[in-house]
Amino acid sequence: MSATVLVLVETINEYLHIIESNDFHVILAPTPAERAQAIKAHGTQIKAVLTRGPLGLHAEEIAALPLLEIICVIGAGYEQVDLQAASNRGIVVTNGAGVNAPSVADHAMALLLSMVRDIPRADAAVRRSEWPKVMRPSLSGKQLGILGLGAVGMAIAQRAALGFDMQISYHSRQPRSDVDYTYCATPVELARNSDFLVIATPGGPGTRHLIDRQALDALGPHGFLVNIARGSVIVTADLINALEQRRIGGAALDVFDDEPNVPDGLKRLNNTVLTPHVAGLSPEAAHDTVQRVADNLVEYFAGRPVLTPVALPAPEK
Repeated sequence: MSATVLVLVETINEYLHIIESNDFHVILAPTPAERAQAIKAHGTQIKAVLTRGPLGLHAEEIAALPLLEIICVIGAGYEQVDLQAASNRGIVVTNGAGVNAPSVADHAMALLLSMVRDIPRADAAVRRSEWPKVMRPSLSGKQLGILGLGAVGMAIAQRAALGFDMQISYHSRQPRSDVDYTYCATPVELARNSDFLVIATPGGPGTRHLIDRQALDALGPHGFLVNIARGSVIVTADLINALEQRRIGGAALDVFDDEPNVPDGLKRLNNTVLTPHVAGLSPEAAHDTVQRVADNLVEYFAGRPVLTPVALPAPEK
């Protein structure tokens, strides 16, 4: 079963033994320079690539890996993986949808609480020996809108409904028949019905700029936005403008358009909470996502169906 796996992910070194213990040879290349060098030096040996959505795997890289058979993506998103190039070569693509949902949902709630209760500014004030008394909203009984009710969205909804007695609305491509939450036909309708709006949808062309000025205005000056999905879902310029003009109450963001470059317009505002794309990072999530990759690799190289395949476009003729 031994095969060479190129690992492009930078946060899972401690758990690579899970893959290696299944008789796979790992080449670690987490930086762009190491990635290019590894493909150049070992391209004729690599049969599998482990990546994550924003890192992806591009068509020219796939072309430089003649033995590549499978691409495993940690997490749900695979927006920078060239699915067409993979399909053209008959390469299998898998993801880790749902594996890190608990960690991401925990972080979403932490961001929401931090923003709504203004925890960062209160902490900073106490450290300056100040003692401000600022009235901030409660979460209990409020309307929470979730854009994208997949595994992460469901985990957020459960925490909000059961832990904070919040009323849940959602928008997704299709309404779900297995939940009692309120379905909204558009993102704008969802924002209009929400006190707090959480973005939990995958990235990619299908969700690009779903949240624009119209949706932000529908959320309104007392509304708060949380994004633990992908920066591309929001029109960043519209968000900055809405925050500057106080047309929404605040935003808590873990993801950005051009990571790790965060616009100064977001950093200088006092109605934002910003974290460096860490929602899915926890020891539990790292272990489980790498285990899912190992399981998919074992199944594939044993000639069995993979556990979490990504649907690919038809091969180009």
